[in-house]
Amino acid sequence: MNDAAGKPSGEAEDQPAEIATLSSRLVYENRWMRVREDEILLQDGSRGIYGVVEKTDFVAIVAVEANGDLHLVEQYRYPVGGRFWELPQGSWESRPDVEPATVARGELREEAGLEAGEMIKAGYLYECYGYSNQGCHIFLARQLSAVPRQLDHEEQGLVTRRFSAAEVAAMIENGAIRDATTVAAIGLLTLKGLLPGFGATGR
Repeated sequence: MNDAAGKPSGEAEDQPAEIATLSSRLVYENRWMRVREDEILLQDGSRGIYGVVEKTDFVAIVAVEANGDLHLVEQYRYPVGGRFWELPQGSWESRPDVEPATVARGELREEAGLEAGEMIKAGYLYECYGYSNQGCHIFLARQLSAVPRQLDHEEQGLVTRRFSAAEVAAMIENGAIRDATTVAAIGLLTLKGLLPGFGATGR
């Protein structure tokens, strides 16, 4: 069961708080995130502070061809200073109430130039819940057809390419793919039996 925003219900949101929030102040804000600092009360009565990054949930799309090939994108990631292959993914910060499946279709068209005849919701994972509330909706896209790409201004330099499942598995094993969301999404779909033939290379 999901709530209106597409998050699974009956999980962390429904659990009693083990840490109480005494006060909260906004430290920084831009188009993509808010950073707040909370004064907290722990169970033993001691106090502390907790920094929290608030970000809109995003989507990650495992786009699979009929023969098992996967579509990845490569872009420069400024915080770590390098280009990396990863799944098409993104969020609509200015439209946080849009259904995740709609966002997934839009991001797949935008980044990979693909339209999906079938889009399956496969799961929801938190990105970095030690310091952020952001989560990721994972989708499996099938029955793909090519459409024009429409990259955002911030995505200049992004390229897309089709890889075999064996190539992607090898890239994960040898560290060419380092994006945790990509590895987790492919692993989740493999465990669910949604990526037949995908697995370790055995090397």
